[in-house]
Amino acid sequence: MPVQAITPFLWFDHEAEEAANFYMSVFPDSRIVKVARYGQAGPGPAGSVMTVEFQLHGQSFVALNGGPTALPKLLSDPDPARSTRVMKAMLTMKKLDLHALQRAYDGA
Repeated sequence: MPVQAITPFLWFDHEAEEAANFYMSVFPDSRIVKVARYGQAGPGPAGSVMTVEFQLHGQSFVALNGGPTALPKLLSDPDPARSTRVMKAMLTMKKLDLHALQRAYDGA
């Protein structure tokens, strides 16, 4: 059975394309494979870069402009009641709603 390649996925607030271009300037034999842009539905501004798929020496990477997220902070709070409320709220979601997660964290 062949070994499946792993594609590292890099999360950025808004700098995915800039980062991909920087990596390509550092590593020879690199290229941008595909750029996907946000549409009218968002969550980023329409036409702005959502993902950049690029290769460095044949290794594929994907850079995402996912924006900042508070989820790791909310889930790692030292107060187990807070982090448990956040986890329970998150598990009911099909799409992450950070405002609802913050309300769960706050106990509201």
